[in-house]
Amino acid sequence: QVQLVESGGGLVQAGDSLRLSCAASGGTFSGYTMGWFRQAPGKERDFVAVISWAGGRAYYEDSVKGRFTISRDNAKNTVYLQMNSLKPEDTAVYYCAADRTRVPVTTKGNYDYWGQGTQVTVSS
Repeated sequence: QVQLVESGGGLVQAGDSLRLSCAASGGTFSGYTMGWFRQAPGKERDFVAVISWAGGRAYYEDSVKGRFTISRDNAKNTVYLQMNSLKPEDTAVYYCAADRTRVPVTTKGNYDYWGQGTQVTVSS
């Protein structure tokens, strides 16, 4: 059983940056594909970014390409989401998730473990 705890959310202004962290425990972190998703009020939980187990492959949702960067430190059992040039439409609760397969996927139904989420609010 893997436990995931996100941190780093907050209230920022448009154009600012934030770095989210997700600390994992209870499993072999390096064996998991890790993803970030977000859920805005009244909307579905959507894919943001995913990184392969070794960090060699990463994929992004189109609206965050060039602004967000996902990375991981397997020695620290942590995955990060660096978010630059934030926009009001990035406002959401951000969740990290772990997938036991080693194929990076964007579908939330493929993920086995989820964190509780961290709120990101971007004011205009």
